[in-house]
Formats: sequence, C-alpha cells, structure tokens
Amino acid sequence: MKQLRCRECGRLREFEPAYVCEHCFGPLEVAYDLTAVHERISRDSIAGGPPSIWRYHELLPAPIGDPLDLGTGFTPLVHARNLGRVLGLERLYIKNDTLNPTGSFKDRNVAVATNVALTYGFDTLSCSSTGNLAGSVAAHAAMAGLRSLVFIPAGLEPAKVDAASAYGATLVEIDGSYDDVNRLCAELADQYHWAIVNVNLRPFYSEGSKTLAFEVVEQLGWKAPDHIVVPVAAGSLLAKTAKAFQELIGTGLIDQAETRIHAAQAEGCAPVSTAIQRGADRITAVKANSLAKSLAIGNPADGRYAARAVRESGGWGTACREDEIQEGMTLLAETEGILSEPAGGVVIAGLRTLVAEGRIHKHETAVVCITGNGLKTTELFNGHARRLRLTKPRAAEFDLAMAELDKAPALV
Repeated sequence: MKQLRCRECGRLREFEPAYVCEHCFGPLEVAYDLTAVHERISRDSIAGGPPSIWRYHELLPAPIGDPLDLGTGFTPLVHARNLGRVLGLERLYIKNDTLNPTGSFKDRNVAVATNVALTYGFDTLSCSSTGNLAGSVAAHAAMAGLRSLVFIPAGLEPAKVDAASAYGATLVEIDGSYDDVNRLCAELADQYHWAIVNVNLRPFYSEGSKTLAFEVVEQLGWKAPDHIVVPVAAGSLLAKTAKAFQELIGTGLIDQAETRIHAAQAEGCAPVSTAIQRGADRITAVKANSLAKSLAIGNPADGRYAARAVRESGGWGTACREDEIQEGMTLLAETEGILSEPAGGVVIAGLRTLVAEGRIHKHETAVVCITGNGLKTTELFNGHARRLRLTKPRAAEFDLAMAELDKAPALV
C-alpha cells in the first residue's frame, strides 16, 4: 500500500529509509495506493481510533503494531468568535497546536519519524532545528530509549534550548544560520547511521504534517474549509496540507476540497511569499533576519512545492512587517486566550492582510494554524504587561492606581 515516489521524476521505489531519488536526485515522498486504502478506511473507523495522529494510521508510514505515542495530535479546533468580531469574520477557527506534548506541531512529524527510526533499527535520533523541533526530538528519543543529538543555530529562545536539554539531548550549537546548520546535518547524514529526522528520514517525517489538515476536516464535520492560513518555514507543513486534501478525496472520505491555502511569512524571511507574489517558479534564498526565529529559514527545502500548492489552490502569500508580529501575538492572546510564539503572530498578521485585501470574506470558513506555544517565548512580553505596584496594602492607594490604569490606552 505504500511506496516512495520522487517528487520530480515520479519514479517509485521500495518503502525504506531513503530520501533522494537515485535517478534524478529529486526529493522522495511517501505514496499510497489510495484505492486500496479506501477499502480499509472510513469515517467510522477513524472515529473509533485513538485521539491522536494515529487515528489516521492507514495514511501514515505507521509501524506494525502499536506505535510509540506521546499523545500527539487531535488538538482543538476553536471557533474564534472574539477574534472573528475584531476582523469581521463569522466563521473563523483556530487550529491550536500549541497543546501538543512539547508545545508545537513538530510533535506530529517527530512521532512518525521516531517510529520509522525504531522500525529500521536506528539508535540515535537527531535533527537540525530552529528550536521547537529540538525539544520534540529530545522528548521522543527519551520515550523511545534512543540517544538524541540536536543541532541548532546560536541565539535561539532560551526556553526552547532548555527544554531540549531537560529531555536529555546533547545540544550542538553552531555560530551561523539555520541553513548553515542544515547543511552540516546533510553532510553528517552520509557519515553516521543516525536518524536525522528532517534530513535522511524527511519523506517519513514530513508525512506527520498532513494530520493537522486531516483533523481540521474531521472537526469541521468532514468538510474542507474555504481558507487555511499556514505559517511557512521550510514549507513542508503547507505542501503536506495540500497533499492531505488530495488523499482525503482519493480515499472517498470527502467529495471535494476547494480550500485556498495561504502562506504566512514575515518580511525578515519571506522567500516563499515573495515567489508567490511575483508569480515565480523558483525560490530565491534570502538571509533570514526575523523576530519569528522558528520561521527563519532562508533556503526552504520544500519552498517550491509550498509555492506551487498555494498557486494551484488559488491562495496567496503574505509577508507581514516585523513590528506586526508581536501585535498579532497580542491580539490572539487578548481575544482568544491563546498564547503563541512569534510564528502565530505572523499568521494573525497575515490573516488581517488577507481580510483587508478582500481575499477572505465575512461568511467564509477560515482556519488559521497556530503551531507553537508562546510559553517558550515569554521574554518578548517583558515590559508589555499592565501592572500596578502598591507601596502599602491600602484600598485608597489601590483606587488611585486603578484610576491611573484606566487612563492608559487599551493594548488591543
């Protein structure tokens, strides 16, 4: 039911740990016999599965038997009424992936990659990371009894680095960008028998991203939304969102998906959105310099496929100003009680642009993907809070302080 297929020349090869086509050197991805899967999967069988990504095991490179599972997936799809009122949208939903086990959507990818690593006898789990992936790899390695080494660029948010350390990972911090780190990991993948999840296990790792879109459709009553706004770093989440809709149609779980997929990036690192806006087929690499460090990948591995998916869906690419990132984080937190990392601020800023430009309309169903927890980046809110300081515990002093506070401008 499963093989590997080259995303460039389309050749098929056996299902095994491989990531580059031996004919054209294009990237590989997992391909499914959707006709065969159709005979084994249904809405009822999915509903009877676990409340995790493994409810969709027929459309994942799942192991034989019970998978190792931290409880990843089936995160809430929140009807964002308050934020919707601010933006003029009646059917706005937030896919809240901040509630995954290590606080980001990366758990979806790593859950799949870890089970593949165990199946094929790897003893070390590794990655190149902008922060969230490092923590997820370290946590899954700990549960699986594997050694973990994570490679990161210097200057990441301290909480993300500390989390990876807490799970027992060996951290390799490199003076340079994420793209420098990723190039090193590509070299090491040829030298060491390690499962570097987003390099030599990338075809399997990236399949985990699809489950976010699977869940959105299921949670909407097996209907695809009119719009989905996806943050873009390497581009895999967006490209796999398009693949998810295709597979849901191919297996008969839904009849159609006319969803417009929108890419959200920040001006400090927007190679995919720039290509979309220019109608370009090639992604021009940039030097990343953005507050949204988790999206700061200047040479995105799946950028071309992400841009193609956006164009084919009729969507658009946004590139918000850097000062809009924290504004978006604040707006989301103060309307819906969801604290996101800067990537979420990028998505909310992108959503505002799409609404302002008339690309998303009041009565349409729109979903925004909030992919990382802001508890890892609370330093961005230092000095932001509205606080009262009383020198004495007296009601009269409190009344005066409150009167001054009420004069201050609202934060939203």
